[in-house]
Amino acid sequence: MSSSAAPASRALGLAPARRRVWRWQRHAVHATGASLLFLALLPVLWLVQMSFRPNANILGAGLAFTPTLENYRALAAGGFPASFLHSLLASAGSTFLSLLIGVPAAYALARFPFRSGGQIAMWILVTRMAPPIAFTIPFFLAFTWLGLMDTVSGLVIIYLTFNLAMVIWTMKSFFAAVPRSLEEAAWIDGAGIWQSFLRVTLPLSAPGLAATGILCFIMSWNDFFFALILTRTNAMTAPVAIVNFMQYAGWEWGKIAAAGVVVLLPVLVFTFFVRSYLVRGLMAGGVKE
Repeated sequence: MSSSAAPASRALGLAPARRRVWRWQRHAVHATGASLLFLALLPVLWLVQMSFRPNANILGAGLAFTPTLENYRALAAGGFPASFLHSLLASAGSTFLSLLIGVPAAYALARFPFRSGGQIAMWILVTRMAPPIAFTIPFFLAFTWLGLMDTVSGLVIIYLTFNLAMVIWTMKSFFAAVPRSLEEAAWIDGAGIWQSFLRVTLPLSAPGLAATGILCFIMSWNDFFFALILTRTNAMTAPVAIVNFMQYAGWEWGKIAAAGVVVLLPVLVFTFFVRSYLVRGLMAGGVKE
């Protein structure tokens, strides 16, 4: 065999070995990802199976049991459906208003810079820097004087004050990533500022809009602190209702598990329908023209 043919034969001999190494590396990455996903979902899966356990052995360690719906029936027979509705109305209302007000404000800060625009954006961000407990007494006194205590509209207002800053700062980066030349082309064709915003910029920022909306909804849906302080019975939310199942006489584990599963469903359904926009939205917005 010639000297030139020897390297070629060695390369051909190493190719299958290299492919086997790559295959094992790919399998290892998939196995690691599946393991991490299982560990992340394990608390949720345990909560789901716990919600179908009979109350007699709800804390049992074994996985063999006869599923039952008694926990969900007991949950529906109490006041939890009303609390669930309060959470849904407050979260959806605050998300809608946050997007309705924050998206035009973010567009103005991104597209029409002015002398104090940076200061205004910074002051908007400052509203999220203080801990929630710092606003408790002012909101409590103001809501008592305005008659907003224990109302869904009061929860919408307080969630709006915190979600608005996130909407403005998040959407500002998405609008800045949209090429300005597209809007200028629309202006040349006779479109106004609002027309170019609604027909050009906003559709191109749809992934960011979906991601921002999901984050606003989740933050409002998971709120416990303000709902505990500013509501009693007429506007009690689902997280507060779950805590009420933890009584001095004992914890109602069946209702707690069933309520936890029910609380997870709206966020999962909402995320499922906009999952493609959510992935693109979380990856976009950081690249400018």
